[in-house]
Amino acid sequence: MDLKLPPGVVYGEAYEALVGHCKEEGYALPAVNVVGTNSINAVLEAAARNRSDVIIQLSNGGAAFFAGQGLADKQDAMVLGAVSAARHVALLAAHYGICVVLHTDHANRKLLGWIDALISHSAEERRQGRPPLFSSHMLDLSEEDLEDNLKECERVLERLVPLEMSLEIELGVTGGEEDGIGSEYDMADNAKLYTQPEDVLAAYERLNPLGHFSLAASFGNVHGVYKPGNVQLRPEILKASQNLVRRTHGLPSETPLDLVFHGGSGSDGEAISEAIRYGVFKMNIDTDTQFAFAESVGAYVRENEAAFKDQIHPETGQPLKKFYDPRKWLRQGETGIVERITQAFGDLGSKGKSVASS
Repeated sequence: MDLKLPPGVVYGEAYEALVGHCKEEGYALPAVNVVGTNSINAVLEAAARNRSDVIIQLSNGGAAFFAGQGLADKQDAMVLGAVSAARHVALLAAHYGICVVLHTDHANRKLLGWIDALISHSAEERRQGRPPLFSSHMLDLSEEDLEDNLKECERVLERLVPLEMSLEIELGVTGGEEDGIGSEYDMADNAKLYTQPEDVLAAYERLNPLGHFSLAASFGNVHGVYKPGNVQLRPEILKASQNLVRRTHGLPSETPLDLVFHGGSGSDGEAISEAIRYGVFKMNIDTDTQFAFAESVGAYVRENEAAFKDQIHPETGQPLKKFYDPRKWLRQGETGIVERITQAFGDLGSKGKSVASS
C-alpha cells in the first residue's frame, strides 16, 4: 500500500488511512504524552529525524500544566491548555515534514466535561472552515458497567463523526495510575486487568456502525515501569478479540479492530512485536520519556553545579549565565526525549516509514 498524505496533523479519512497503513505494513506509532512546548518540540524533532509519523497526546494534567499553573480555574486550564497545545502542534507539524495524530489521553467520568468542551471548540473551528483541533479523543470508562461505558461512548462518537474525528475507548482496566486516572489493580493475576473478547465484540457492534473508533484492550498492561516479572502481559487476548469479531461478522481482515497498547513504558520487544501482529497501531509512552527528560537535565545540573548556586563562580569569578540559561538545560531535556523516542521508533518498526509527502 503506497500511501502519501500531506505533512501535518491528520484528521478523518487521512487518520483512518494512516492507521490502516500501520497495520498493513506491520508497525505501530508511539503515542507520547506532552506537557509543554519543550516536550512537543522534542517529539516533532525525533519524528522528523527518524522519518516516522507520530502520535502526540495530552492528559488532563498535561493540558492544565500547558496552560500554566497560575490559572485559578483548573477546569478552564485543562480546556485552554489543550486548545493551546493543539494549535502549537498544528502550526509546526507540517514544517517538520511528518504526519501527526493529535489525541487526548484517559478521560474518566469526572472528565467528560473536559472532552465535551474540547469537542465544542473543534465544532467552532469547523464552523469557521478550519480542521478540528484534535484527530481523536479518548474515553476511559473502563471502571464503569459495560453498558454505561458503551452508552457514553456512543454519545461522544456521535458528536465526533460530523467533525471528522475519532474516538478511543478502553475495555478492561489498565493498572497503575496516570494523572489521576487509574486504579489500584496492580496485581498481574487480577481479572480486571484482562479484557474479555465478548466485551470487545459488544463494543464493535455498538460503535462500528456509528463511525471510526479504536480500542485500548487490557492484556495485563500497567502504567509506569515495574520490576521484571511483576507485570504479566498476555497479548493473545488481543488475538482472541480480533478472531471473535472477524468470525462473528464474516470479515476478511484478520485484524478488523484498531487496537491500542497502553502502559508501553518498560515493555519488552517480544511483547510489543506480538501486540503489533494482533492489530496494535499505537503504543503509549509517558513514564520513559518523563525519565529521559529528567535524567538528561539532572546530568547537566551535576556537571555544572556551580551555575545552579551562583551567578558568578565563587572561585574563578567567571560569569555563569551561559550555563544556567534555561535554553541550555531545557535543551538537554529535549535531547533526552529525542533519544528515547528514537528507540521507540525502532522498537515499533516505524522508523523511515512516514507517509508524509515530501
